[in-house]
Amino acid sequence: MITPTYDWQVNTDEPSEDFVKLVKKQKIDALSARLLWKRQVRTEEALMTFLNPSLENLHDPFLFYSMSRAVERIRQAVANQELILIYGDYDADGMTSASIMKTALDEIGAESLVYLPNRFTDGYGPNLDVYKYFIENEGVGLIITVDNGVAGHEAVAYAQESGCDVIITDHHSSPETLPDAYAIIHPEHPDGQYPFKALAGCGVAFKVACALLEYIPSEMLDLVAIGTIADMMALTDENRILVKFGLEILKNTERVGLEALLKVAGIESSDITEETIGFQIAPRLNALGRIDDPNPAIELLTGWDEDETRQIAEMIDQKNVERKAIVAEMLLEAESQLDDSPVQFIYQTGWNPGVLGIVAGQLLQKTGKPIVMLSEENGILKGSARSIPAFNIFEALTQHRDLLIAFGGHAQAAGMTFELAKLPEIKAVIADFIQQNKIDMSKKNSLLLDEKISLSDMTLETIKSLSQLAPFGQENPKPLFLVSDYQVVQSRAMGQQNAHLKLKIQQDKTQLEAVYFGHGQETLDFEQTAPDLAVTLSVNTWNGNTSVQLMITDARVEGSQLIDLRNQQNQTQIPENAFIFTNESENHAIMSEVLVIAETPKDAEALARLEEIVAEHDFTAIYFQNQIKETFYLTGGGTRDQFAKFYKTIYQYPEFDVRYKLKNLADFLKIPDILLVKMVQIFEELGFVTIQDGLMTVNQAAAKREISESQIYQALQVSVKQQAFFALSPVADIYHKLKEN
Repeated sequence: MITPTYDWQVNTDEPSEDFVKLVKKQKIDALSARLLWKRQVRTEEALMTFLNPSLENLHDPFLFYSMSRAVERIRQAVANQELILIYGDYDADGMTSASIMKTALDEIGAESLVYLPNRFTDGYGPNLDVYKYFIENEGVGLIITVDNGVAGHEAVAYAQESGCDVIITDHHSSPETLPDAYAIIHPEHPDGQYPFKALAGCGVAFKVACALLEYIPSEMLDLVAIGTIADMMALTDENRILVKFGLEILKNTERVGLEALLKVAGIESSDITEETIGFQIAPRLNALGRIDDPNPAIELLTGWDEDETRQIAEMIDQKNVERKAIVAEMLLEAESQLDDSPVQFIYQTGWNPGVLGIVAGQLLQKTGKPIVMLSEENGILKGSARSIPAFNIFEALTQHRDLLIAFGGHAQAAGMTFELAKLPEIKAVIADFIQQNKIDMSKKNSLLLDEKISLSDMTLETIKSLSQLAPFGQENPKPLFLVSDYQVVQSRAMGQQNAHLKLKIQQDKTQLEAVYFGHGQETLDFEQTAPDLAVTLSVNTWNGNTSVQLMITDARVEGSQLIDLRNQQNQTQIPENAFIFTNESENHAIMSEVLVIAETPKDAEALARLEEIVAEHDFTAIYFQNQIKETFYLTGGGTRDQFAKFYKTIYQYPEFDVRYKLKNLADFLKIPDILLVKMVQIFEELGFVTIQDGLMTVNQAAAKREISESQIYQALQVSVKQQAFFALSPVADIYHKLKEN
């Protein structure tokens, strides 16, 4: 059954006449102009800045609070030959942030080393034991955090008290009280004046590099682009500039490690886009930190030894394969624990903590329910939560921190640790929160579509024109279009285990292919229903041919989905909670949104019950199996010649044993068995024959009567027509006939 993941909204905002005149001067096509307007690019200044990003438009790094103080302290450390520790994070943003800082410090002659905390042994952010080790054993005199630090009060306080200054560079939400660090470089510092608040950790590190080097080190922008996209930051304002130029640098990168990583991923440098980073590079880097020690990533991103970086790239690629396998296995195990609870708490001993968030996100997409994925160890549950917009999981639990060992996050994503024994109480707290706040847990995420578009308008030239709006990402999403009123020419499953769906659709004279990942089991549904599609445009190159390919984001059906299973042997597509109509089923207490017409109504009474069911319930889907036990629509209701031949034959015998010889008689008369049984019943009703103890005797004195006088005969003719309608008519015609009656 086709079930939309999102609540669709089409943006109907139209540009002003002045804006239309403005974009015409820039030779921008009408579609791109409308999309720019819908992205709030509405003035000449905004248009020029958007279309022509320039490094000259980057903000002054010294607008950061305490940037001057930080730069002075770093230069002092260089002058005094102090060992500097760059303390990062285990994700792609943390890896690129540390690499940027390392490169900048190397350029000014600093003596530095990098440490990325291990997710499993160190946790996130400043770790007191790690700080102690480097201060006491390595003689570190200055610590610079990248992509972390604002929540590290204890470790930072220890370092400062030990005579080791800490400079925090971070972008995460700040606590009410900041650590007592030597300097804090943060775009949202309460005393700061920095104009752009949405920098990633790598962006903040890059601004420190700019301040240290006193120029814009554009060769580092490939790392900035990777970290910014990986951390899903808004691709507006300064981030748009950094990523736009960073992608160009990445296409021609001189980093042998990145070249090796691109090679193992099978990526041509000329094909690199923001999607390459989001779906290929970032997941590989993140995989390392999710299941192993993240530190080799620094050598990959900053080293120059081709053999070593190649080996690291191959190792990282293998870790990504391992990560996928772990996620797939965990997803299957987690699905077996799903129940009817509004918020799903799923846990198991030994699950890898590094991928719990990924699995939670995938289950959220599949079920539409908030998911809390937890790994159990020694009676302690630790894991990640992903939620829907309607349910603020942070708010639901933040007032009950006494039940939790550790807790943090925001409305739709959180991390938590608590005792297994507390789980029932935590579930009760969440249930009370939902009830007290009257939360509609069925409410879906919104999906904003740019506009409805025809297949004929989806050309390679359109894609080229829309590329002016790239790079796409948060707050500048890839254009999303509504496609409807088309025909499905072909629907087939593809990929490993037929997991994905590929369609060939047609509208007027235009045919295009469309791909829908994860929906390979719905080939029949799409073929029969041709639902509305929410799609993005992509370029597909195969065997030297380049064409437009639609990537389906979501699909929906207005009204009831009508699925024809009359000629299908496999019934696994039917939802488990469907209401099954048979000739014996009762109409009361129908709770399901799905109806399966398992049997064709055998008579007027059964038909009336089915009509009542369809009329009184708004089913999201109706499956038509329409099984018929006795196919009278194939035999017909008996012709005059068949009845005459039957009577003439039995008239010759004083008695006929219908128990054992009816099949022989049917073969002799060339009349189907089921029809001959009805003919016997009709003759008995009209008094032409009598049947006693299985013996049929012809009543030679019977009055002459028309066959059509028989009630059985009349009912048979109705059955023939009714069966033919249910067996042969399009399911849409059957549905409308049932609905209108």
